[in-house]
Amino acid sequence: MTTRLILATRNTGKITELRAILAAADLPHELVGADAYPDVPDVRETGVTFAENALLKAHALARATGLPAVADDSGLCVDVLGGAPGIFSARWAGRHGDDKANLDLLLAQLADIDDAHRTAHFTCAAALALPDGTERVVEGHLKGVLVHTPTGTHGFGYDPILRPAGDTRTCAELTPPEKNTISHRGKAFRSLVPAVRELLG
Repeated sequence: MTTRLILATRNTGKITELRAILAAADLPHELVGADAYPDVPDVRETGVTFAENALLKAHALARATGLPAVADDSGLCVDVLGGAPGIFSARWAGRHGDDKANLDLLLAQLADIDDAHRTAHFTCAAALALPDGTERVVEGHLKGVLVHTPTGTHGFGYDPILRPAGDTRTCAELTPPEKNTISHRGKAFRSLVPAVRELLG
């Protein structure tokens, strides 16, 4: 029997990415987004780390549905900004999920920063929670440099401005399979696969 795994997001881009990552790991589980359970309220991200927020979301969904839940919290950490936007990445410009406003504000804040000091990394914490309270959480990272102008049409969030170390393209210029291979989210969720196998079979 296929176990249903709920992904604690309504972001279709994220759901598509994670389905591809987990399918590549040959996991037999059916992956559905939180939009399959419209009565379950969104969880306030009150944690102060990516791991805390991922666990908050996973536990809330597992409790509400009685099914295993997977959640992630991710963001962009800019070295010259002391790790900001960090956990505030999705609402950096004040409104949650406004990618263009977030990008524009961050680029304005970095306008006078030389290329040598535009280093940054994406971080993703991925969490698995079961209805009985069992939990696992792991992290993945993608280091790179921030470009001055958004480039590329793939991905979402800050993908158009982070150029991964060793590449000449931004994350938004990579094909989805290329991005999944090196991305913070890909690394985190591949690291979570052993826990999924261990706890769900």
